[in-house]
Amino acid sequence: RRYLDLANTNAEIALESRQSHQKSVFARYIELEKILEFEQPIQRMECFDISHTSGEATQASCVVFAKNEMQSSEYRRFNITGITGGDDYAAMRQVLTRRYSNYQEIPPEKVPHLVLIDGGKGQVEISRQVFSELGIDIGLIVGVAKGEDRKVGLETLIFADGRESLFLGQDSQALMLIAHIR
Repeated sequence: RRYLDLANTNAEIALESRQSHQKSVFARYIELEKILEFEQPIQRMECFDISHTSGEATQASCVVFAKNEMQSSEYRRFNITGITGGDDYAAMRQVLTRRYSNYQEIPPEKVPHLVLIDGGKGQVEISRQVFSELGIDIGLIVGVAKGEDRKVGLETLIFADGRESLFLGQDSQALMLIAHIR
């Protein structure tokens, strides 16, 4: 009986914790949609980052955030080949082209409402070019430029559609959601 009571108590605590987390994520979503001035709710976000070891073994990663949580089964890693070592712009061009070349065939539930690019103006410009070439709305692209000393909370958002860059500040719930995804 004691173990059953303990199991029930643990289940209740876990449920309350999960519900609290989902409320927090929902609040972050609402703030993000408001800040980004999106007309439709953000249901799915994909984030891209380029990494390499001293210019060699370049890889790109794509993480997915949907249904209020990270979707680790949908993460993708892309080996980048045929570029000059350390050329993050060429790597970004390659990964986005590979990921979205069949954009029109992506099932509706898998179409991203927001594409986060880990990088500054150069990476966002390459992303804008690729999306334009593929006929995809460039308004989906938001760059996340690292702040001073690469500290979380000091990032600036850069928009591919020409809007002014935006610094949200360390207390922004929307930025914490973006940092979590990134």
